[in-house]
Amino acid sequence: MNPTEELFREDAHLLRCEALVLGLEEGGGLILDRTVAYPLGGGQAGDSGCIRAGDQSWRFADARKSKQHPGAILHLIEGEGPPPGTPVVVEIDAARRDKHRRFHTSTHLLCALLPYPVDGCSITEAYARLDFHTDEAFDKEALQAGLDRLVAEARAVRHRWISEEELDANPSLVRSMSVQPPRGLGRIRVIEVEGVDLQPCGGTHVANTAEIGEVRVTKIEKKAAKTRRVVLGFDA
Repeated sequence: MNPTEELFREDAHLLRCEALVLGLEEGGGLILDRTVAYPLGGGQAGDSGCIRAGDQSWRFADARKSKQHPGAILHLIEGEGPPPGTPVVVEIDAARRDKHRRFHTSTHLLCALLPYPVDGCSITEAYARLDFHTDEAFDKEALQAGLDRLVAEARAVRHRWISEEELDANPSLVRSMSVQPPRGLGRIRVIEVEGVDLQPCGGTHVANTAEIGEVRVTKIEKKAAKTRRVVLGFDA
């Protein structure tokens, strides 16, 4: 089975696309030839949404990477779904994607403000958290002020691709201790927050830090002797 074309890699604001059904895995995983739905991975939750074929529709509660077919993305639906070869329309939940994009870029701003390795990450529509490998204490008010400043500066956020050789020549670009960029494709996707941060990332992001809005540092925790956790939330 061919890999699913990942439209979200090039345009995280794209919410809808036309696609063709390739198959259905046991457990309700509908595989399409292309999709706007981001699958769970890299600490970021998967998208949810709806798949339509004519006057029929199927909700998918999550999107995951297939273990049986490398490169394929599963849309977790209930029931049999449309048969292979059926043209469909995929539409993701806009509010969920919006929260994911805003939170994910916010975590990159945290990485710019806190120059420590990251050893844990979770990005959902309800909150985002990063675990930093350090025994240093964090100042909550100073961290909040830093986030407010970077959001207000309306810095451009863009993605580009570099070669695996370029990454090997700049290993400090990788901030995560637990999630490594995928290898074997010949290129690595990186996210750049203009003048602030540059690191490998496959997730969905805003196009400008001003889109993040009022993100709040809701909690700072000491999780272990060498782990400090920062949790982010939105006022609304």
